[in-house]
Amino acid sequence: MSKETPRPYSMPGAGIFVNNLGEPILLSGLQLDAVAAEAAQKGSSVSVWTRLSLTSDEAIFHRIARSLADHIEFRAREASNSVNLACADTTLLVIRPDNSGELWLDAAAVSINIVAKRSIEAGTLVFERDIADVTGMSFPMVQIGKADRVVCLFREGWRFALFFDFNPERKFSIVAMERDLGTLYRRLRYRKMYDAIANAAVFGHLVQAGWFPFAEIIGTEFEQLSLHCESDFDLAEVEAELVAKFDTKRLEKMFARWMAKPHFAGKERLLRSALQRYLADDPIPVLKIVLTEIEGILNDAHRKLYGTRAKQKKLLAFAVRSAEKKHGHPDTLMFPAAFGRYLAEYTFANFDPVQGGGTAGSRHAVGHGAAESDSYTQTRALQALLTLDQLAFFT
Repeated sequence: MSKETPRPYSMPGAGIFVNNLGEPILLSGLQLDAVAAEAAQKGSSVSVWTRLSLTSDEAIFHRIARSLADHIEFRAREASNSVNLACADTTLLVIRPDNSGELWLDAAAVSINIVAKRSIEAGTLVFERDIADVTGMSFPMVQIGKADRVVCLFREGWRFALFFDFNPERKFSIVAMERDLGTLYRRLRYRKMYDAIANAAVFGHLVQAGWFPFAEIIGTEFEQLSLHCESDFDLAEVEAELVAKFDTKRLEKMFARWMAKPHFAGKERLLRSALQRYLADDPIPVLKIVLTEIEGILNDAHRKLYGTRAKQKKLLAFAVRSAEKKHGHPDTLMFPAAFGRYLAEYTFANFDPVQGGGTAGSRHAVGHGAAESDSYTQTRALQALLTLDQLAFFT
């Protein structure tokens, strides 16, 4: 999929009619209740999985997927249907309590639930550049009951994901399934971002240079930065290209996102001034304003929720908790824990005012007037704006 190819998305209450792409294959005799979690000899006890989600990056995936596919394909042949699950992009099997089932091979409508970077009208295209996060994946036109069981196998790029819930308690949770499918989709689609965060050397290089997979630049823009860090290339050229992409139109979209938040709106004049100076290629006032206002904005959000202000360490922990709670999972594309580390090690990095030597990326160095003058660059100004923008998604 190119970066301009629209992805389907869900908008509850939008009133858009959606239909499946085809009809399911009807099967019977689907005796799927568990998958062995370990090897065992005849007559011995064995641990089993009744619910699991995993990707093809895990070795056990291939054995489980092949075993499930063999059984499903066998039942399909019994029903006079020759199918090959390996050729399907999305396989959904819904098993009823009587062991009959509906097999949907690239035939069920799929909805991807996203967090959008901008306002979206029903019926308009959504591009990857509009997506800040993916929170769920569902099959809105397939009936799934509380006593049913589900197997879902899907492809994203050159990787696969598998989810099954054999529902031993007969209390199937649609919400939990959609959340777990969204997690799988997100991990496959944005694998490069997850790899960059997981690689200590690459992430350390990114943080040291002041970069993070900010919501505004996820996708190819961040991938270029990550690749340069992984390859130990000079970042100057790719940074200059990225800075040039933040024109008036793009910055105004970010500003509108900020002003939708009450704890940002009170800083409208200051933040408007920062954007104007950025567009004028004047990074010094941008950094002076933004880096000194971030803590105040976080404190306003904290006070709105808890009625009190907090010190810096608690504020950073508050930002991480807010993101996890708001987006429903600690490993969404917001990467709250990793962002907490970024804030601690870069934006609010420890600084000794006596020894000096700080850069304009550090709020403390800027606040003490101790940052080297040549460190006030347009690149660091953009990083500060993107840090502020990230907090708009968090709080």
